[in-house]
Amino acid sequence: MVNLLTPDADTVAPRSILFIGGTGVISTAAAQRAVALGHRLTILNRGRSTRPVPEGAEILTADVRDASAVRVALAGREFDAVADFITYTPDQAKASLDLFGGRTGQYVFISSASAYQKPPTTLPIRESTPLKNPFWQYSRDKIACENLLYEAYREQDFPLTVVRPSHTYDRTKIAMVGGWTDIHRMRAGLPVMVHGDGTSLWTLTHSQDFAKAFVGLLGRPQAVGESYTITSDEYLPWNQIYQLFARAAGVPEPELVHVASQTIAAHSSELGANLLGDRSHSVVFDNTKIKSLVPGYRATIPFADGAREIVQWYDANPGLQVVDQQFMELSDKLTAWARSGA
Repeated sequence: MVNLLTPDADTVAPRSILFIGGTGVISTAAAQRAVALGHRLTILNRGRSTRPVPEGAEILTADVRDASAVRVALAGREFDAVADFITYTPDQAKASLDLFGGRTGQYVFISSASAYQKPPTTLPIRESTPLKNPFWQYSRDKIACENLLYEAYREQDFPLTVVRPSHTYDRTKIAMVGGWTDIHRMRAGLPVMVHGDGTSLWTLTHSQDFAKAFVGLLGRPQAVGESYTITSDEYLPWNQIYQLFARAAGVPEPELVHVASQTIAAHSSELGANLLGDRSHSVVFDNTKIKSLVPGYRATIPFADGAREIVQWYDANPGLQVVDQQFMELSDKLTAWARSGA
């Protein structure tokens, strides 16, 4: 069990914090840490998630897309910080601006490190790296949200902070493209498709590590107007990521077959957007800026431990071991094609 508290946790002044969402991969860990540190946490969502909410958090049930319902739920309330985990499009960002302007000392927009220039022209990636992703609509929408909110910061003094996480996971999230289906294939002795040549570098961050830095910037006035990348400092080639999953699954020698990302994209537009817009590019991040604001931040969970945690979770919950037949067929087709040398 990872300790959510830091050695100087008792010196943290309690803050009034609102999470919009609060039950996703990164927001659940952040909620747990916020409560553990003694902050007064309110979570507003639709109340449909099966993820647990930490004891001590206040729960408000409302759909953030229903502005009138949110205004009723938050009537007369103000917060030191509002963290918005579920805004994805400019229209949603505009609605959040209208809802939370004048209600908080800091509005934290969770963007995405996939918004950074793809392919990157220099590594490591820093907050000064340009935002440009011609491959993935999700990333372009996040960029558009940032532009709209930064305009409000400049012209209306809207107290914006932008956070850009990269691939953040917990025990429920398998990092391989095929998810559980890839582990199933490994254990069945079937070839597993790896995009590219497997040597591009990737950064995976445990949600509990992310939470250390994220909660540390909440309610900090010097963070207003700024953007922060929050990731682990560990980076691994994709071949090694797949091998770590195989080892955790008890498969010492998986058959990894390399297929060009463009080829996968030609057969699956859904997979292709994510691969070409993010995973096929090497990403190494510089976390100097967030460490300067939250000096105690250090990611301490290596992915070798994370992969074991994930596989153990799925093995303990066989009902979650869903094999995607469409991905099985795609893997069979493309690995056979790659092995044939066609």
